[in-house]
Parts: sequence; structure tokens; C-alpha cells
Amino acid sequence: MTDTEINAARIQYASRRWRVVDLVTATAIAAASGLIFWVWDLICTAPLALFGAVTPGLEGILNAFWLFAGPLAAIIIRKPGAALYAETVAAMLELLLGNQWGAGGSLVVGIMQGLGAELGFALLAYRVWNLAATMLSGALAGLGCGIYYWVTNPGWSALRAGIYLGTSVISGALIAGALSWALYRMLVKTGALDHFAAGRR
Repeated sequence: MTDTEINAARIQYASRRWRVVDLVTATAIAAASGLIFWVWDLICTAPLALFGAVTPGLEGILNAFWLFAGPLAAIIIRKPGAALYAETVAAMLELLLGNQWGAGGSLVVGIMQGLGAELGFALLAYRVWNLAATMLSGALAGLGCGIYYWVTNPGWSALRAGIYLGTSVISGALIAGALSWALYRMLVKTGALDHFAAGRR
């Protein structure tokens, strides 16, 4: 390798190392998200039942309220692992606060959602940080959520599973992903992200 290539590799490695401020911020995002997840747990029963009554599987459109932690953390922190970390910690807090879903419907699905959200940016080699990338992250978080509930509900028909998967992906992209991007842009304007690369672009 040439000196230029070595320096470029060092810069890239340094840009992906986690700093204390990254960990603190990701944890704060996860904590706030976990609280929102838990509040949604308390009030979601009726909306989920209503959408499911209209068309079984349509309730997946409401999953965005559990999908935004990963895309939001990733677009702000811009480090590998941010999406998975935030979504997992948020799900863990949601579980600890107590809900009707238990460990599977909170932590396990949270990890799957986090893996999906992480994959969205990994597929772009952690080089693209725009609205489309954030929506892709949200969409794949929704896919992870949809797969979990499909696998854990073997009695679902193929039609219901397909609708649930599709609406979860749409929910993740158009609601969780797009709203995460909008919130990030609002934070940039306030100057709150000046210590991050995300606040200087």
C-alpha cells in the first residue's frame, strides 16, 4: 500500500471508532426510544385490533412506533453498530418496564429490528447518510419485525403473513425512517449535533 492509501485507511478506521460522546448519545436515544416503546405498548391494543379487523395483517402499519430507534441512532452517530445497539437497548428497557409481550415480543424482536436497521446502512458500506438510506434502514427494521411475528405465528395464512410483512416494511420506511430523518434534520438546525459528523453536513 502507498502512504496515501495507508493514511486513508487510518482516517476511515478513526472515523468508525466509537467515542464516549457516541456511546452516551446512543444510550440516550435508546432510553428515550424505550420509554416511547413502552408507552405505545400501553395504548396499542385497540389500534392494532382495529387495523387487524379491517384486514388481517394490516396492523403491521403501526409497527413504526417500535422501529425508529435504530435508524435515528445510526443517522446521528454514523458508526457501525449504532442502529443495533440503540434498538436492542431500547427493547431491553421496554421489557424491564413491563409489558404484555414478554421477552420474545420485546427483546428478541428488538434485536431483529436492530439487525435490520443496521443492515440498511451496512449494505451502503456506511458511506451513505441521507433520507433514502434512513428509509432503507427503517424498511429493513420493519422486515425484521415482520419476520419475527410470521415465524412466531405459524397459524397465519400466507396472505396475512404477506400483508403483515409488507405493511411492516412500509411502516418502517415511510414512518420510522422518514420521521427519523426529519428529527435528525431538526436537531442539526439547533446545533445539538455540532460534535458529530452528522451535524457538519
